[in-house]
Amino acid sequence: MKLTNDHINYIIKDLNNRGIVAEGIQEELIDHVCSAVENEISNGKNFVEAYQEILKSFGHTSGLREAQKQTLLFENQKTKIMLKNYLTIAWRNLRKQGIYSFINIVGLATGVAACMVIVLFIIDELSYDKFNTKANRIYRVNNEIKFGGNHMTMAYSPAPFAHSLQQDYPEIEATVRFRTLGSYLVKTSAGKESIKERKVTWTDSTFFKIFSVKVLEGNPNTALKAPASIAISKSMAEKYFPAKSALGETLILDNKYNGKVTAVFEDIPATSHFHFDILIAMVGDWPVAKEAQSTVYLSNNFQTYLLLKEGVDPKGLEAKLPGFLKKYVGPQVAQILGGEFTMEKFKASGNKYETTLTPLLDIHLHSDLQGEFEPNGSITYVYLFSTIAIFILAIACINFMNLSTARSSNRAKEVGVRKVMGSLRSHLVRQFLMESTLVTIFSFLLAIGLCFLFLPVFNNLSLKQLQLPVESPNFYLILFISSLLIGLMAGLYPSFFLSAFKPVDVLKGQVSRGMKSGTIRSTLVVFQFVISIALIVGAITVNRQLNYIQNKKLGFAKDQVIVVHDGYALRPNVQSFKNEISKISSIESVTVSGFLPVEGADSWRNDNTFWKQGNQPTTENLVSLQNWTADFDYIKTLGMKIKLGRDFSIQFPSDSSAVVLNEKGIQQFELGNDPIGKKISTFDGQLPDGSPDPSKVKYWTVIGVVEDFHFSSMKEGIHPLGVFPGKSDGSVILRFNAGSTEQVIESIEKIWKQLAPSQPFQYSFLDEDFGRMYAAEQRLSKIFFVFAGLAIIIACLGLFALTAFTAEQRTKEIGIRKVLGASVSSIVVLLSKEFGKLLIIAFVIAAPLAWFGVDWWLKSYTYKTEIGVMVYLFAGVITFVIAWLTMGYQSIRAASSDPVKSLRSE
Repeated sequence: MKLTNDHINYIIKDLNNRGIVAEGIQEELIDHVCSAVENEISNGKNFVEAYQEILKSFGHTSGLREAQKQTLLFENQKTKIMLKNYLTIAWRNLRKQGIYSFINIVGLATGVAACMVIVLFIIDELSYDKFNTKANRIYRVNNEIKFGGNHMTMAYSPAPFAHSLQQDYPEIEATVRFRTLGSYLVKTSAGKESIKERKVTWTDSTFFKIFSVKVLEGNPNTALKAPASIAISKSMAEKYFPAKSALGETLILDNKYNGKVTAVFEDIPATSHFHFDILIAMVGDWPVAKEAQSTVYLSNNFQTYLLLKEGVDPKGLEAKLPGFLKKYVGPQVAQILGGEFTMEKFKASGNKYETTLTPLLDIHLHSDLQGEFEPNGSITYVYLFSTIAIFILAIACINFMNLSTARSSNRAKEVGVRKVMGSLRSHLVRQFLMESTLVTIFSFLLAIGLCFLFLPVFNNLSLKQLQLPVESPNFYLILFISSLLIGLMAGLYPSFFLSAFKPVDVLKGQVSRGMKSGTIRSTLVVFQFVISIALIVGAITVNRQLNYIQNKKLGFAKDQVIVVHDGYALRPNVQSFKNEISKISSIESVTVSGFLPVEGADSWRNDNTFWKQGNQPTTENLVSLQNWTADFDYIKTLGMKIKLGRDFSIQFPSDSSAVVLNEKGIQQFELGNDPIGKKISTFDGQLPDGSPDPSKVKYWTVIGVVEDFHFSSMKEGIHPLGVFPGKSDGSVILRFNAGSTEQVIESIEKIWKQLAPSQPFQYSFLDEDFGRMYAAEQRLSKIFFVFAGLAIIIACLGLFALTAFTAEQRTKEIGIRKVLGASVSSIVVLLSKEFGKLLIIAFVIAAPLAWFGVDWWLKSYTYKTEIGVMVYLFAGVITFVIAWLTMGYQSIRAASSDPVKSLRSE
């Protein structure tokens, strides 16, 4: 006798009243009790007698709890068996479909490996300066000045800013300044030859108070307080003083400054926006130390950092800075330009002077100002690479979903039979999710190996030292959880798709027609190739812009030019060196100057304010002019073109007070179409406080106009510039004949060693120096090509497998067509046509998206290449050709098959 619903409800209520609760197995326990009651009723007992008998046999509560326990053990055993069964079937299916499983695993592993590398890169970029324990309270002072034809955003500040800020605002706990002048020649007191060191700076004694740099030897509180004291990194200590303590030892800088080592500090971490090996105390009588004591607010040469007190609002402090400028900068400007000057009038004239604060943690990714210690990263690239990582992983997951749904016809009968045999949909979903998870686990294991292969290549491209954190347990935990999540996400749609088949339709063979439309599958294929085409366009754009920069007319000749660095090391033989190497037959011209038309640590810059003779030095008439000092052979050696007037000449003694302006300078000074012979003026003296003396003015006569030339990044425009005669021995620049490079280098090095035997001989080629200005863009171009290639490869792996399955599903159709006379080429076109349409749709979608991305990136350049429609067409054609070759192999193979074999069972 079957129990009625009333009987069952009575049992459930009674068991609950007795406090019998077995979470997760209530249904099984009740079924167990009901079955036992039914057995007793079948033996002739009524319901009440049967139920009481069961309770008595179970020993009431204790018996029922034992029944619960047994039921729970049974369910656990059943779960283990089911799990083992899922794994066995999943492994069997993976082996059965070997080639497609391989494509799935390799494609997903490649995507995961690329994603892992990019994630390591992003984590590294986001970790900059976080080693500083006070990082959240450290801010850098920036200045933006728009004046005299120039618009400068700088990480520089005037020397007295730090002291005055701390004096006026109690919110500031401490300040520190840096003054960086490029490289130095360094040797010990016992050393014979100097070594060129680039990571050198002058700084205040508060450096170790503000930044978390560990001092290994010496006292961090007093290390940089005494004149001529220096602190060096552990690497420098081991380099110059091996096997002994560096404390108290002497280092000689540029052959004239004797510094005493007062501290040795731990090497500054790689994830810092600055890296210094030598810190020089900014006190005493050395020139930079004297400059640091200046009270002039009109010269911006120092990087200034503030340590705010706990709880201080930086925005509130920043809001007070306009008043600070009005108090300190305004009076000094008024002293020079006249008493009527005010900061309000200055701004009203279209000029700008604004001081802001940048958080230390934002410098690396959010700052690209004049005066950065090193080339920073960019948050744009972090977003860009994050997007690429997501897209590549998405392409790999899409491959899995596409292949799983495409194989549905092969597994439709399996689903139908299992449903007929009583399998629930939830069981089928678990089975297919188990298969997808198994694939992702294998993929992640392979991805770790691929990551070890990718990382050295990526490190070489990105100039980083990224490593997998294989020693961290969290790394493996994250990988395991990620593999499960990706397995679930990638397998969710195929699982529900396959498990939804109706047994009747499947066993009648009607399911395949429903799947051939494959709308979702087609959408996913389109998405894959939209990403691939966009990445190819991006890679081509970056490459085109770099080629444009390299080949653009610069206004100077960068080829066949050697720059011999550290010309000052030849003193007092700089001119003798120039005269001697000028005698070498293969050298065409030689000049001496520290001002190079490329950016870099060895290229000097200097700007000052000038005005046209006859005008008053008011804000409306002043021009901010780059004033470069060089000898008379500078313009000739660098191949610059004189458009009006003449170059400097020793035949004209008056040229000592002459100037050659660029076209932008002529325009800014408003000198008209006939500027030759006209004069420009500048202050020529200082007041006791170090500010310019308005009573002393010097005049320079314009003798020539040089064609505008680029002396900064193409991201910036050309600014007013003047070349002035004088001594500037930063570098010796020479132009030589092609084909004699090695002989020229050997000859000039020999002469250098004769005149400066204890000084290092270092040189570079001007065209390579120019190329280094765009090293970040070159790395971006290479990385773009690598990831675009990966995206195409992964997408084509999926396309290869999809084409194979399409051909497999249409085997009989192909056989019939061939019997009826269809040619191989017509069948190939038939099989490729569907995917060809998808590629065309992908191109139509990708082209405008890529255009927006390209336009956004190129906006950062003042001078940029034209990206015409051919670039987009080329990207589309490349993608189509690669995809067609991928499809073509399978299509030709299917079209060439013997129709007898495919039709013999019909």
